[in-house]
Amino acid sequence: MASRVSKAKTGKNKVKDILRITVAEPVMQGVLRLVWNDGYEGIVDLRGIMARGKIFEPIRDPDYFRQVRVERYGHHIYWGDDEFTQIDFGCDRLRELAEEQAALIAHAS
Repeated sequence: MASRVSKAKTGKNKVKDILRITVAEPVMQGVLRLVWNDGYEGIVDLRGIMARGKIFEPIRDPDYFRQVRVERYGHHIYWGDDEFTQIDFGCDRLRELAEEQAALIAHAS
């Protein structure tokens, strides 16, 4: 009942305000173009992360990297199949990385 009152008072649906990924496309090996439901679009370079640890070995393969998928509700991107997610990155952390990397590029320009 509280959620109905909250929605009625604010006129907003808080569930719809949750940040979600809508598009994930490889730009080049280790680099993705991501779009979020608020319209923000960013490029995320995962090459540094991918270089660390054996867990990331599968996505070092360019063919496998290109198979990136957006989870059904946009909460993360992943590689693997629907029943077994081999590697994933969360929506919020990817947004942080996109913004951090964009700021570095802007500062260097």
